[in-house]
Amino acid sequence: MVQKGQIGVTTDNIFPIIKKFLYSDHEIFLREIVSNAVDATQKLKTLSDVGEFKGELGDLSVRISIDKKSKTLKISDRGIGMTADEVDKYINQIALSSANDFLDKYKDSANAIIGHFGLGFYSSFMVAKKVDIITKSYKEEATAVKWSCDGTPEFTMEEVEKQERGTDIILYLDDENKDFLEKDKIESLLNKYCKFLPVPVVFGKKQEWKDGNYVDTGEDNIINDVNPLWKQKPAVLKDEDYLKFYRGLYPLSIMDEPMFWIHLNVDYPFNLTGILYFPKIKSNIDLQRNKIQLYSNQVYVTDSVEGIVPEFLTLLHGVIDSPDIPLNVSRSYLQSDNNVKKISNHIMKKVADKLEELFKNERSQFEEKWDSLKLFIEYGMLTEEKFYDRAVKFSLLKNTEGKYFTAEEYKTLVESAQTDKNGDIIYLYTANKEEQFAHIDAARDKGYDVLMMDGQLDVHWMGLLEQKMGKTRFVRVDSDTVEHIIEKEEAEKVDISDKQKETLSETIKSQLPIIEKTEFAVDFKALGESSKPIQITQNEFSRRMKEMAVMQQQMAFYGEMPDTYQIVLNVQHPIIKELINKSEGKEKEELIEQASSDTRLKQMLDLALLSNGMLKGEALSNFVKRSFEMIQ
Repeated sequence: MVQKGQIGVTTDNIFPIIKKFLYSDHEIFLREIVSNAVDATQKLKTLSDVGEFKGELGDLSVRISIDKKSKTLKISDRGIGMTADEVDKYINQIALSSANDFLDKYKDSANAIIGHFGLGFYSSFMVAKKVDIITKSYKEEATAVKWSCDGTPEFTMEEVEKQERGTDIILYLDDENKDFLEKDKIESLLNKYCKFLPVPVVFGKKQEWKDGNYVDTGEDNIINDVNPLWKQKPAVLKDEDYLKFYRGLYPLSIMDEPMFWIHLNVDYPFNLTGILYFPKIKSNIDLQRNKIQLYSNQVYVTDSVEGIVPEFLTLLHGVIDSPDIPLNVSRSYLQSDNNVKKISNHIMKKVADKLEELFKNERSQFEEKWDSLKLFIEYGMLTEEKFYDRAVKFSLLKNTEGKYFTAEEYKTLVESAQTDKNGDIIYLYTANKEEQFAHIDAARDKGYDVLMMDGQLDVHWMGLLEQKMGKTRFVRVDSDTVEHIIEKEEAEKVDISDKQKETLSETIKSQLPIIEKTEFAVDFKALGESSKPIQITQNEFSRRMKEMAVMQQQMAFYGEMPDTYQIVLNVQHPIIKELINKSEGKEKEELIEQASSDTRLKQMLDLALLSNGMLKGEALSNFVKRSFEMIQ
């Protein structure tokens, strides 16, 4: 007898909403249906373990098959199955009610939902115009039933013949979703969502190359690894096991193997397993994100884990599996969830433990890996106070000679030579060893040490260290002349009138080449007769603000400002003294005219520009010609 009825739903438009809901992500129906099949299978295993099911378990694989002729996709299991009453309860009432509640709550904020779990069985109507369920309970004397619904609130249910226990879900795909009848499409989705499910998932047969074609063998094509590495005991695993698993997760990263890893295994006060790998992080943070895959009981959820782990940990690779992370919630809710906070703090602690252990026990290896770890550790220190407190003990400073120091070690090294008149320790650094070589060389001649700070986050990290360490300033080696970069005493006053300064400034600027988005100011300093006559420096504050603006939108106005450089004239150098004396009593126009034919002045300015990597194009060509003429 065919039973007809209406699904217990309060609105007629539930199915149209399901059809459109998460349209860009409607492939998740396959995960939901396969996950349900796995769940039914595991329930049967549990009943068998406790003695409530005494029959033969037999083959417990979940099987997926395509029939292009009838345009159907079938998902079959040999789990607990359902009786007619259970179909009525779980499909007509509970499942639909859950889907209805879920849609009512989230239909306007689909993009905020983590993983879209909870739509369950009714997600099949996102792709199907009709769905059949043919099911037989594991209970003795159970009768098989067939439930059918064509995407309206009406359904039919009747008794049918079915030999084996379990459930077949048959989806009659609509024309818009016929791509789900393609073998490659289904196989890729199974690999994405079902790769590590705890029950074998079979899709077709394995194939072999024969007579110029791939042909099916008699062996089942099992998609998944039912016992993934993160579920195994670390004690029995070797390095090669972890590397092999990594290659399986990231087949395109075969040339960039991880440096080391952490195996997570917690069962109290929350459940958390997983493996996190430390990749060799390149120079761009944004290219590294979203490599951690989140699972819930081995079911893939997402690879976007912001809000679940601290932001800097999204640079790691690997797998996190926890049933205690709420999935049907917005990301803002996640950040206030107690379990998520505990899980997040635990992962951060384990990461810090691993780094500190490597630093303490294998310092030389840690130093070798520092350039690949630096971006990750700096990001953590900048964004997480708790991580900063741990990492300040093992984060390293590298100097231009390739030697590494902790902050405390480096302070001891430079404190005596690089403390200024105000008691501040000046940490000199360069962002480019080649371009700033002349400044580095001059600093070394003074007995100063120079750090390498050429990373994406270095400018922000230096600001943080200045704030935390106190009485410390980071100063780029080209931000002032070497005589003034660490001021030990009050600078000697320059005895030139304001009128002369203005005239000389305009004269000097008139002889400089035009460089796009670059401005020059002229400064006068007493640097001694033997120091260079002209040097070019760039103010630390304004340059640092521009560099920070690259990554901070709220500082964008600094990024739009031109680069400003100081042309420093050494008033004690004989040539500059001569220039100053000539300027006395002369008008600006007359001095500029004289300067335009002053080969020596042009040569000095060009040499200063050249040593800063700023002499290019026509100006460089003119300099080369002039240099040859002067030699002749």
